[in-house]
Amino acid sequence: MKYIWENPNWPKLIWRSEPLLSLVGKARLSQGKLLSRVAALGIELNLTARADILIEETVKTSAIEGELLNRDSVRSSVARHLGLPSENLPLPSRYVDGLVEVLLDATENFNKPLTATRLKSWQAALFPTGHSGLLHIHVGKWRGPGPMQVISGGMGKEKIHYEAPPSDRVEKEMRQFLSWWKSSLGKEEGLLRSGLAHFYFLTIHPFDDGNGRIARVLTDMALAQDERISTRYYSLSSQIMEERSAYYDVLEACQKGDGDVTTWLQWFLGCYMRAVDRSGQILEDVLTKAEFWHRHHELHVNERQRKVINRLLDIGKGRFEGGLTTRKYVSIAKVSRATAFREISDLLTKGILHENPFKGRSTSYDLVWGETVP
Repeated sequence: MKYIWENPNWPKLIWRSEPLLSLVGKARLSQGKLLSRVAALGIELNLTARADILIEETVKTSAIEGELLNRDSVRSSVARHLGLPSENLPLPSRYVDGLVEVLLDATENFNKPLTATRLKSWQAALFPTGHSGLLHIHVGKWRGPGPMQVISGGMGKEKIHYEAPPSDRVEKEMRQFLSWWKSSLGKEEGLLRSGLAHFYFLTIHPFDDGNGRIARVLTDMALAQDERISTRYYSLSSQIMEERSAYYDVLEACQKGDGDVTTWLQWFLGCYMRAVDRSGQILEDVLTKAEFWHRHHELHVNERQRKVINRLLDIGKGRFEGGLTTRKYVSIAKVSRATAFREISDLLTKGILHENPFKGRSTSYDLVWGETVP
């Protein structure tokens, strides 16, 4: 036997409880702290936090697959779907819109049955042209004939990390998966079930493409079922992206194992906790943004100035490399250099911007984040 699905006991997965019990307890503690903090947010802040997490999840779940999305395009799609202002944002691509819709469907409708039809519609939404790059793929269908392999390395130096069950087994494998999904709800420990769903689905690899993204969508859906809330306040994909090498290593090790997925679940719970802890920074940024506009609620600025201010707020204090320059203002606001200089001067006069003390090749600025210039 080379792969887990060749084991006579497949698809039964086993794990050792002892090394997981303390991890589950710690994960539950982190989860509780986050949800308590979220409960303290007002409705408007709640929606803003939700948008920021959804943007992060959309960008990073694609980045894991090597596809880099324009963040403003994602922000536009998320804003439109959540009913937030989207002026001055570009129209999103069909792919971006499709991915955002899939992520929202999985979490907003976590109580709806998971069916083969629903999974196939998600995969079709990810490939609106019927192509993955230049390659024509089966869209809205289980994968076609031929081996499904996870490969790395250049031409002539390929390394096969994993080969999924043959295509003629996919229909049966997915019936078993969907039966497990339904029967395990409320029976398996919720966080462990989320990790098991991710691993189980990826091991079947039922589609020609999009399996990783849909596995992560299913994980979010399982977590929503566990928490009984439709809104995600942490981005698991963002954390997986940070730990992508370890993610693939532990998947490969367990997919070549005997059915014991303890190592995978240990890694998954650790990744979950790190994702929850990391969300604290996102929520902090949301609160900072809200406090800024509350402090300046009578501020008179034009839409271009507001867009630049919001960009600085979105990036966060001290995280806009090199500070705001006239050239960057021109790029963000889409105005002439003369207009940019005039609008920056206006924001300096109003005490919204201050000139950075360090001197580079050009003068740079930052927001006055507190009541006074730092």
